Amino acid sequence: MGSRMETFEQIRRDRDREGLSIRALAERHGVHRRAVRQALVVAVPPAKRRPAGRPAPKLGPYRELIDSWLDGDRDAPRKQRHTAKRIWERLREEHAADVAERTVREYVHDRRAERGEGVQAFVPQVHGAGVEAEVDWGEAQVAMAGSAARVYLFHMRACHSGAAFAMAFPHCSQQAFLEAHVHAFDWFGGVFGLLRYDNLASAVKQVLRGRRRVETDRFIALRSHYLYESQFTTPGIEGAHEKGGVEGEVGRFRRRHFVPVPDVSSLGELNARMLAGCESDLSRRITGRQETVGESFARERPLLRGLPAERASTADEATPRVDSKSLVTIKQNRYSVPVRLAGLRVHARVGAREIECRHGGELVAVHERQQGRFGVTASLDHYLELLARKPGALAGSLALSQERERGAWPSVFDELWQKITERYGSSEAARQMIDVLLLAREHSAGEVEQAVRGALTAGAHDGRAVAVLTSRGSRAVPRELDDLPLRLQGLGAPPPTLGHYDELLVPAGGAQ
Repeated sequence: MGSRMETFEQIRRDRDREGLSIRALAERHGVHRRAVRQALVVAVPPAKRRPAGRPAPKLGPYRELIDSWLDGDRDAPRKQRHTAKRIWERLREEHAADVAERTVREYVHDRRAERGEGVQAFVPQVHGAGVEAEVDWGEAQVAMAGSAARVYLFHMRACHSGAAFAMAFPHCSQQAFLEAHVHAFDWFGGVFGLLRYDNLASAVKQVLRGRRRVETDRFIALRSHYLYESQFTTPGIEGAHEKGGVEGEVGRFRRRHFVPVPDVSSLGELNARMLAGCESDLSRRITGRQETVGESFARERPLLRGLPAERASTADEATPRVDSKSLVTIKQNRYSVPVRLAGLRVHARVGAREIECRHGGELVAVHERQQGRFGVTASLDHYLELLARKPGALAGSLALSQERERGAWPSVFDELWQKITERYGSSEAARQMIDVLLLAREHSAGEVEQAVRGALTAGAHDGRAVAVLTSRGSRAVPRELDDLPLRLQGLGAPPPTLGHYDELLVPAGGAQ
């Protein structure tokens, strides 16, 4: 049986040549009389109407799950809700669903139509390779350390290839803005000739007529360091289309990597996930393009301006004095440094995410930068020398409390501490635990934790046993000496023995 088009053609020919009736034509060609009438009116068959409520059996088991995701979007941030593609990806990745993307799109479209949601449209653009990129900020919500938090997402997108870098900060300050540029250029492996911005306060002090701007000194210094040009969009809604690529990228990245809402322990973990997301996105294919983003960027990268010999410095500098609690005050928050520096000044490098403290050119402390005011961050390692003289202060110390909150205090440490307390008392137990903590300065934290587990398993509830086990664990026998006795036998040499040392023992009561 031929196609509908061929059937219509044959009906029309039979009618023209033989003058058959509609009933005769229907019987000859095995179609309904309605189809014959259609063929006699037009040569092209009308499109078949899509039946309402197609069964889609493969999607059936997942309809309720999709509905639950869409229902959950009502409580999610507006810009972190599921798209049809994201739902399809989650079905494949999390449930190994064998269902077509088009089937999911049609189902989600029908469900969304009930809510009156429209489709956003964009105007396609053409850009030269290595010529320009666009920069913008976005926002997202995450679950960080068990509580909801808002983060700000810096984005830089290559206009030609679509390759994009993203990084999260707890705020969108000028310092974060400048620091993000440095990381973005490092990731791209070069500098674009032109960067397009909207009128960010981090870069623009005053908007003048047309595209003229009064730019901030620190932004000018960054631009001078990397030698690129900047361009700013028209203020307000009229300029929204001028950097539509990165604005679309902000939403796409958020939907792809922040749905569902990420649950992380720290900003560092979130940025590690985002960096992995940037790398994985290189394998995606933008609609209407034959190459993947990564393939296109591979051609674009050699056309970028080379990076300068040194990274631009975006950190603030400070020289705070260490107080009697071994804390320095920076930006109205306090951070610990080693107790030996109490009363001295240190040189602090204040970044958007980290605080580094140096003394005499030596790096003495690194802390994640706090947000807000009047916070305190203390590292237990900074107080160990003082605690060795005052072991009773360990249990109630702020540094130990924060160590537990950060998850850096293994539960086996508490188990060992309790066993030593039962054997020697609380004061001696605290002293021995401080000795155990000091071992981490010569060995890795993992080696010390493993030694503690070994001591507990052996029933050796003593800090000195942990020290012995830690030392043994770090002294591995060289592999080339493992078979030394066999090698000596092969040379005809007798196996080594320590029996001759018995002759040197002095008999009891003998001459000294």
